[in-house]
Order: sequence, then structure tokens, then C-alpha cells
Amino acid sequence: MRSLLNLLLSAATLAALLPHASGAPVEDTPTAAPTGESSGEEVEVLPSDLLSASPVWHAVLGVTKLHKKEFEEEFENVVKYNFLENYKVFSVPERCPHSNFSKEACLHRMAHGLLVYTVLLKHVEKEYPGSLICSLAKYYSGLLINLCKEKMRNPDQVAALTDRQEAQLLRGLNLPSAFQRKMAAHSVLRQLHYFLLDGRRAIAKRERRNGSVGSFQIL
Repeated sequence: MRSLLNLLLSAATLAALLPHASGAPVEDTPTAAPTGESSGEEVEVLPSDLLSASPVWHAVLGVTKLHKKEFEEEFENVVKYNFLENYKVFSVPERCPHSNFSKEACLHRMAHGLLVYTVLLKHVEKEYPGSLICSLAKYYSGLLINLCKEKMRNPDQVAALTDRQEAQLLRGLNLPSAFQRKMAAHSVLRQLHYFLLDGRRAIAKRERRNGSVGSFQIL
């Protein structure tokens, strides 16, 4: 548990530094810090002016990746992490496909999808008040929304959800039992991780089409 806390505190320190490095506005900075997961993923190192090369991706994926360890500590000898497959949240946004989708459309889906996840994270906050992972995931998602919109030709097309839409999303997570509501909260964090992972890959692929070639490193 101590190692998890140390990692989160390190992420919180990075959260305080990132806005100044990326030029993004500081909003609501926290005061404290599916099958197929891999701890040694090979990723492409791209030029720093590309969205897929932003350090925000590394930060947010580092935070959401810690969720698996947190879940396993909470439910040790009760359920396995892959049990969350039974609690998929079907109101989560679709991921950006790897083909037949323009860069603009992919950026729009990424930005809008993160707005939806920002709402879904309210359920996580309700079930786990003070969760550092949730707070940081929400914070970094806000930075990524801004970065995506900066790269879009028509950022105004990304609209915040209405109060009615937010209420509808949250009602879908208000399940009968406390255990089910907790599983839904964990499922949101798990699905957010893969939404971000696939989104970065899809954006990097489209940025490569513009002629930028990078090297590779192991995360």
C-alpha cells in the first residue's frame, strides 16, 4: 500500500508541474496527489510538438494503470480483477477506431469521450470519497480535453454535457447493492484506462501520416 501511495504522490507532484510545461490552464488541481494489461509496453517516442507525445498521456496512463493494484488490494481473496468484465459500463464512449476515421474526428471523439468520463468519475468519487486515483484521472482528463481541442479545426463542436445528460449517465450507475455500485466505479476506472490507451495509439497513428517518425521506448 505504501508503494501505491508513493506513486500517487509522485503523480500529484507532476500534476503541479505539467500545466506550466504544456501551457494548459490550471483548474481544480488535486491537493494530493480488460484482459491484456502489460507493464512493459513498447511505445513510440514522437516529436514533442505532437499531441501523442505530450507528457500528459504518460502521467494519466500511469495513474489509471495503478487502479488494478488498488482493486486487487481492496478485494484480495474476494474477486479477481477480470471479474470487472461482468460490470462493464455500457454508457462509456466508443473508442477511436484505428482506421476509416480522420484525425479531426478522432480528436473530437477523444475530447467528447473524456467529458463523458469526467461525469462518470463523479460516481467513483461518490463511492470512494478522497480517491487519489480518481482525482488525478479527472484532473489529467481535463488537461487532455484542452490539448485535443487545441489541435482541432472546430473545437467548438465539443460541447459539455447538459445537466439532464449527466443525470442520465449517473442514474445508470446507481445499482441496487453497495457491492454492485463499487464494481461499477471500478469498471469506470478500468474502461477509462483502455479508452486513453487506445486513444493515444489512434492519434499517434494519424500524426505519423503527416510524416513524423519517432523512435521507440519501453514504458
